[in-house]
Amino acid sequence: MTNYDGPILVTGASGGIGGATVRQLRAEGADVIAAGRNAEALDRLAAETGARSLVFDLTSEASVEEALGDLDLWGVVNCGGFGGEIATPMETDIAVFDQAIATNTRGALLVTKYASRSMIRLGRGGAIVNVSSQASLVALHGHVSYAASKGALDSITRVSALELGPHGIRVNGVHPTVVMTEMSAFYWGLEEIGGPALARMPLGRWATEAEIAAPIVFLLSPGAAMITAVSLPIDGGYTAV
Repeated sequence: MTNYDGPILVTGASGGIGGATVRQLRAEGADVIAAGRNAEALDRLAAETGARSLVFDLTSEASVEEALGDLDLWGVVNCGGFGGEIATPMETDIAVFDQAIATNTRGALLVTKYASRSMIRLGRGGAIVNVSSQASLVALHGHVSYAASKGALDSITRVSALELGPHGIRVNGVHPTVVMTEMSAFYWGLEEIGGPALARMPLGRWATEAEIAAPIVFLLSPGAAMITAVSLPIDGGYTAV
């Protein structure tokens, strides 16, 4: 017996947070479709967890429509993302900004567009969780493009919750702090950058991938049945001070 009334799509499943979310959902017996562009990584995750894998390109509407157009879904985790660059508004590369918007904002909207049609057609309600960032809640040095893409995603979350609520579909966002992966260590691992950030954070440590995945799984669950349109920081208190 599962808590979920149909398959759950997790984009960005070849990444750390996406992979952790797939693992936790599968541990609860959910039917999970692990999606992304790296077929080899997705196949490894599928072999490990028993999830299904699905390859498509978030930045292509044709690719998203082909992958999701006839796919029965109950839930979605929009976790696919692009980190962009560390740059000020004066130095930013607009091509990087465009890529951040294309992946983090437009890609999540495309998935929501085609997934929600399936969810409405099935008539079982459902839940969508958009993975945003603490960067959309407070100003972080060097994050202008990434923050803009996630701030726009937050607006998509709220409007989608309004539009899909009458169909019994909940839409929420989570706002993780840094997970110290190899990708993030190049910046946040620097003592002059990470040190002051941790000193400001009440819990004083970075998050693990599992600690981000667990609230995502909760927001998909029946325990969150009356929660929609929220922006939930998972940030050790960083954005509160």
